[in-house]
Amino acid sequence: MSQAPSLTRAAPALWGYAAVRLTGLAVLAVAAAHAGKDALHLLKGRWDSVWYVRIAEDGYGHTTTLPDGSLHSDLAFFPLLPALERGLSTLLPLDAASAGLLVAWGASIAAAWGIYAVGAHIAGRDAGVVLAVLWGVYPTAFVQSMAYTETLFTALAAWSLYAVLRDRWILAGALCALAGLTRPSAAALVAALGVTALAGVVKERRLRARTAAGVLLAPVGWLAYIVYVGVRENSPTAYFDVQAAWGNSVDGGAALARFIWNQPPLAALGLAAALALLGWLVALCVRQRQPLPVLVYTVAVVVISLIGAAYFGSRPRLIMPAFALLLPAAVALARLRTRVRVPVLAGLALASGAYGAFTLLGSGPP
Repeated sequence: MSQAPSLTRAAPALWGYAAVRLTGLAVLAVAAAHAGKDALHLLKGRWDSVWYVRIAEDGYGHTTTLPDGSLHSDLAFFPLLPALERGLSTLLPLDAASAGLLVAWGASIAAAWGIYAVGAHIAGRDAGVVLAVLWGVYPTAFVQSMAYTETLFTALAAWSLYAVLRDRWILAGALCALAGLTRPSAAALVAALGVTALAGVVKERRLRARTAAGVLLAPVGWLAYIVYVGVRENSPTAYFDVQAAWGNSVDGGAALARFIWNQPPLAALGLAAALALLGWLVALCVRQRQPLPVLVYTVAVVVISLIGAAYFGSRPRLIMPAFALLLPAAVALARLRTRVRVPVLAGLALASGAYGAFTLLGSGPP
């Protein structure tokens, strides 16, 4: 059974990841200074970050009424990040917004480490290193440097999957439970553990106690928050009603199809090509014969991101935790010589940083 990779073995992945994210932050700092804006505020004080800070400071109970009369409740946001913000701001001389940024940055390193661990387990150390770096140059990787939940969730998901790969089911279930307190896409991780356990039962014709314990633990966090919202609002469907009010109901992809259909022909063609590329990446993961828990998790994250009625611009960000989509590219890049691989990754880091600066200085992430 493979052991968890030490910091020493993971160091190239962590240094590489830190380098590309620092590149992105440097590009943002220069662009923000040129535009006369505060780069730090862009990372910790806008969009969802504001909701998390309000929850950390005042608890749940805030609702915003939009001009069209629809209501946006803070119950749409899961509690782990604001709880950590509140805890850190109590222990350290930080406000909740700065604490959120610290949590996100720390979690990004933990996520890179976990991504490296999964990648190295599947395809070798070099591929694991490149996989962690590629995740840091994902087009919406700028969100990894914001006080959002993407890094926290991805860290918990990656280490939960790694625990399954090492047959440590109780640890996997506990990490999955924490992921379920972070964001709703934890349902993909619950599915990954459940399907893998079922496949093991079929193969071995028995259900081991530790496997059962892990599977039972996995959905506890996600279900607990849904129950909490239901009890608080005195309605068994309250959580789903809150998400629907935010436009996050499940419609089977109808909203996505309508959005593409209503675009000008060239834009619609480009979006269709992007979806085709996504399908091709999933197919490559299948052809690569990635381990069952990793493959189920990846496909489930992609499906969840596409079948909801969420704003189109948020979908790339929602897909970002599916880091194994990048593993085929990581394996290919790992085969290249260092003098070729490094400039390629550096170019991607600059491109990702430029896109992040453009987005953050504009309308920003939904």
